[in-house]
Amino acid sequence: MSLKPEDYLEPACPLCMSDPTQENPVRRIDLQRMMQKLDEHLGRNDYVAALRHLKYWLAEAEFYHDVQGTLAVYNELMGLHRKLGHKDAALSAVSHGLSLIERLHLEDTVTAGTTYVNAATVYKAFDMIDKALPLYCSAQMIYEKNLCGEDPRLGGLYNNMALALSADQQYDEADSYYRKALEVMAHAEHGALEQAITYLNMADNAVAKLGILESEGVTEQYLDQAQRLLKLPELPQNGYYAFVCEKCAPTFRYFGRFAFAEELEALSKKIYERS
Repeated sequence: MSLKPEDYLEPACPLCMSDPTQENPVRRIDLQRMMQKLDEHLGRNDYVAALRHLKYWLAEAEFYHDVQGTLAVYNELMGLHRKLGHKDAALSAVSHGLSLIERLHLEDTVTAGTTYVNAATVYKAFDMIDKALPLYCSAQMIYEKNLCGEDPRLGGLYNNMALALSADQQYDEADSYYRKALEVMAHAEHGALEQAITYLNMADNAVAKLGILESEGVTEQYLDQAQRLLKLPELPQNGYYAFVCEKCAPTFRYFGRFAFAEELEALSKKIYERS
């Protein structure tokens, strides 16, 4: 999950304000420029370049004493290191990010909620569910208090929280949060992609709860829904669409839909090659 401008543009605080009398006054990094270039790297599936890019901007933010900029970069590093399987680096980014939330006294802000979601998702990815769930709960309280009910960030939170609950064998609770995610993303622009991912997660949750044979009827319904959503003609076939296709293909293959899995992988490769 990426930080949006409203996440990092908080009211000025003493730690972030520039003072020309200081020997090392604060200078803000260009977050819009950073995110634009990061999206370009990710759109080409070039994680090596994306990581190099983020390390450069982290050094810039730290050099210019831009604490909020540093927090924004660490939020992106959490997700990238997680995708790359860099456990130690991901956990280090989590530690830095959470400490900056405390340093800036942002514990009750949307910025904190986003950081908690990113940190919890790292913990979940590395099977540290006991650390993930409390952070998801903290993020839920913040998001539900400060965001409108149709904000896609809520959908992302609910989906990730459900994954953690399912991993903790709380299958009914997980299903409840998956349905919350579906409802939110129904109102989001191109939210069909997120809904498709959620339906596939629901299929996995049903198998975990009931077993492969007993869940066959309901999983087929979820797979049908996900397949329909991924084939909607109005979806832009960009880098994110390619990423989702690549992410969903293994699940379709696991459930025996080999032809559609191969179709998704071929489409994903085609999009990346032309980027």
